[in-house]
Amino acid sequence: MAETRWLSPDEQRTWRSYIEANRLLNEALDRQLQRDAGMPHTYYEILVRLSDVPGHRLRMSELAHSSLSSRSRLSHAVSRLEERGWVRRESCPTDGRGALAVLTDEGYSVLKAAAPAHVAEVRKHLMDRLSPEQVAQLGEICRVICDGLTEQATARA
Repeated sequence: MAETRWLSPDEQRTWRSYIEANRLLNEALDRQLQRDAGMPHTYYEILVRLSDVPGHRLRMSELAHSSLSSRSRLSHAVSRLEERGWVRRESCPTDGRGALAVLTDEGYSVLKAAAPAHVAEVRKHLMDRLSPEQVAQLGEICRVICDGLTEQATARA
């Protein structure tokens, strides 16, 4: 068994700062969306993902994968979005077992109305606190982390 490579004091501070910043940012964004748009950040992300694809529709399995959510968790969220009239499910025309999540016109309107305040909150709490160089560094750091985690997940599958 390999010996544990404990974090150095600097690494430990960085790790804890990362965890705290991530938690605080997500809580702030969720509060803003709940207050201004009456939806949690999770619902907003689903609407964004659907708005970004042609036809505003995705297979439920693809939507779960792209939103980093389990299929059951996503199915529950989509059910709540259906109740609000923001998303509807359709049968997949190429696979009778599959289902599509489709962004409705009402859902798109809700997303368009929520986006400006949400982007302002992202700017206030993240982008405007960083220099352009730091924004680029953060983007690169996040890509490296995501690529590594994606490679590990692919290797396990």
